[in-house]
Amino acid sequence: MKLPSLQRTLDLGRFTTRVAWEASPSLIVGLGFTTVALGVVPAAAALTARGLIDATVPQLTADDPSLSPVLPWLIAGMVIAIFEATLQIQREYLNKRLHDDLNLAVTDRILAHASDLDVGYFENPNSQDLLERAQDRAGDRFHSFVNGSFSIATTAVQVLSLAVVLASIEPLTLVAIALLAAPHLVFQSRLATNTFEIQEARATKRRWTAYFVHQLTVQPAVAEVKSLGLGPFLTEKFRNLMTEFRDEDKRLYLRALMGTSIFATASTIVFYALMVRVVMRAIEGAASLGDVAIYAGAAARLRGSVQEGVNAFRRLKEASLHIATLRRFLAVEPPLHAGSGLRPKTLRGEIGFENLRFQYPGSMDWALDGVNLHIAAGETIALVGENGSGKTTLAKLVSRLYDPTEGRILLDGHDIGDYDPEYLYERIGFVFQQFARYEASVADNIGYGDWRTLLRDRERVEQIARLAGVDELVATMPDGYDTQLGPRFGDHDLSGGQWQRIAVARAFARSASILILDEPTASLDVRAEHALFERFRALAKGRTTLLISHRFSTVSMADRIAVMENGRIAECDTHDALLALGGRYAELHGLHRGELD
Repeated sequence: MKLPSLQRTLDLGRFTTRVAWEASPSLIVGLGFTTVALGVVPAAAALTARGLIDATVPQLTADDPSLSPVLPWLIAGMVIAIFEATLQIQREYLNKRLHDDLNLAVTDRILAHASDLDVGYFENPNSQDLLERAQDRAGDRFHSFVNGSFSIATTAVQVLSLAVVLASIEPLTLVAIALLAAPHLVFQSRLATNTFEIQEARATKRRWTAYFVHQLTVQPAVAEVKSLGLGPFLTEKFRNLMTEFRDEDKRLYLRALMGTSIFATASTIVFYALMVRVVMRAIEGAASLGDVAIYAGAAARLRGSVQEGVNAFRRLKEASLHIATLRRFLAVEPPLHAGSGLRPKTLRGEIGFENLRFQYPGSMDWALDGVNLHIAAGETIALVGENGSGKTTLAKLVSRLYDPTEGRILLDGHDIGDYDPEYLYERIGFVFQQFARYEASVADNIGYGDWRTLLRDRERVEQIARLAGVDELVATMPDGYDTQLGPRFGDHDLSGGQWQRIAVARAFARSASILILDEPTASLDVRAEHALFERFRALAKGRTTLLISHRFSTVSMADRIAVMENGRIAECDTHDALLALGGRYAELHGLHRGELD
């Protein structure tokens, strides 16, 4: 992939700085102050040390030695030491605060943007890889960039101030700094790029490791894995990927170790060679003892500052590459057409399909191929057909989870794409085949159907539960409507059929004009199914309903039945009329009766 140019890196810097400033401007100001202050401390300490030594030496041979000439330098040194120590403590405190604030701000951005994207985005493996890369320690990346920027600023001030002090003693110091720092900076820059490229290439494999962990540790997957004895096999796959990651990292660590060691050795040799020159000048009387003393200490600190600055640059570059990936994710636009924002006061629920065709992203086959159908407001239409005939796809397009590839869907005479998406979602109730099992209380599981109002209205939630026929089920739970459901955080889990009954109640909790029920009784036994549909007509009264089911006892209560085959409507009429026709519906119905017999 193409890595950020200098211009793009500067743009990323502005973006990151803006995000950090919005997260906590006071912390940025505080870190800016400590950055400048800590930058000048080493030079001030070196000058104070030289003054202390030069003031002390004459007193060693004086007839009447006195502490007076030395005392101001001692006090100055103590003040600088206290100042540096407290600044380091303050900087650590501000850094921790900034890390937490950035982690919150960046993660919030990612989740908010992800919630705006369409379902189709998350069904694309490439999109999943981008999301994996974008959210991988995203807050840490931003903090690393900001912290690296401040570290570079600090070390830049330190290097500049120390270089001025050391150059006044030995001018060749400036040449030595340039010759040592430049190649090390190039090495660390390349190392950062290589590290990023390796981590980017791991996105799919990291998702695989998470998948293996899930299969080995989370119900219901763990039950089948245990029964099939797949534990050792999946563990081995996980181990192989993690071993590959470890070996790649080991090679990176070794490169970093060798490069840093070479710099440390070369810089130490060079500065000691320069130290010899300073000592010789002191012996010849051209330099003072204080010059010799501070050159040794300041040179060591300068080498450390250069090393820290280069390391900070590497961290900053690596972070900027990851932030570029995050920006690519944040720049992803929802593929659904935004429409004109139509929000009528009422929605009757009249639906029309005109020459509707649809292909799933990345597929060459037509999931829907020329669907034409009119559904009157308040009518219940059942969709039947074999698996893969297009029933669920049609329901997803009505739900506006996708846009048609060709043709259009009319809702009360308007193209469905013209409606404001949020307005539309609020007016559609649904139970999908893969219904959600929320780790929440019973009341919340039902109330999520219209969470803006129902999470604060327990009385209404209980009323919906009674209408949907789940009140008797709730009465058997240990804490009633406050029972925490799910195996992860609660002590009470439900059977598949019980979860589905809760999902159906959640669908009816919404004051929806359109109901979409995709296999709403698939996990229910015959008695529970009968009890549900005893209530169904009352619950669905006045609402346009799309009912998908393989159970003919369920679909026979619909006003009309549309038989789908190969992405098209093959037949559409009442139950009795279709049986009398003797076509595809009659054939499927006969097969169903034969299975029952």
